[in-house]
Amino acid sequence: MNLQLVGKRALVTGASAGIGVAIAEVLAREGARVLVHGRDTVRTDAVVGRIVSAGGQAMPITGDLATDDGAAAVYSEAKRAFGGLDILINNAGAYEARPWFETTPETWRMFFETDVVSAVRLILATVPDVRAAGWGRIINVASGMATTPQAVMADYAAAKAAMVNSTVSLAKALAGTGVTVNTVSPGVIHTESVERVLREAAKRLGWGDDWEIIQRRWFEDVLSDTTVKRLGRVEEVADLVAFVASPLADYINGANLRIDGGKSPSVN
Repeated sequence: MNLQLVGKRALVTGASAGIGVAIAEVLAREGARVLVHGRDTVRTDAVVGRIVSAGGQAMPITGDLATDDGAAAVYSEAKRAFGGLDILINNAGAYEARPWFETTPETWRMFFETDVVSAVRLILATVPDVRAAGWGRIINVASGMATTPQAVMADYAAAKAAMVNSTVSLAKALAGTGVTVNTVSPGVIHTESVERVLREAAKRLGWGDDWEIIQRRWFEDVLSDTTVKRLGRVEEVADLVAFVASPLADYINGANLRIDGGKSPSVN
């Protein structure tokens, strides 16, 4: 399928690891020019190197989106590099697995800063240009926990819920402009950081360190209600993001698209 992304200019935040890497790579493979954002120069440059080696177009951008000046600098660099943006993927964020009563006001503030306000900063910078152009895509990467919260990670889940909510209001604010705004909410996806968290949990639960056993026990004992009995793959999330970012998805707007193996028990 031709996603008609050739020549589109995309900024993917948090693209030096995990899901962000896969999103940047699939967009570039579809012909988009990709700005790979991260805070680690070495890792960001490595992602750009892989994309360019595969025949794609990409440039690195480093910067801290948790400050107004940092976000402004990232957007200014994006405009210098490609003359503007057509697609903004707000993927940058953080998460930590902690029980409800081990959260603190500081962890709540931190997650809202890194996962919500950082995205808002880039949205406010990007919208004037894409609205003037009459076409654009803003995609916020949230989490299945935004709509199916658990007893753990309450601070993180609440921040992601705010992203889902803000997506809908922004889509309404941009009605009729040609700019669509959507959320993609992954479930438990196999990244380095997720594997590390699952291995740490397995040690506490006495499951040993065999990765195959850990995965099986996770879906037998913890995620037994998930209908697809495996971890998601970063490429699966990236393929969905690429479609939503494409002109083929013009009629998808204000949506929260879950890709979580059937974990969220909802008809919405």
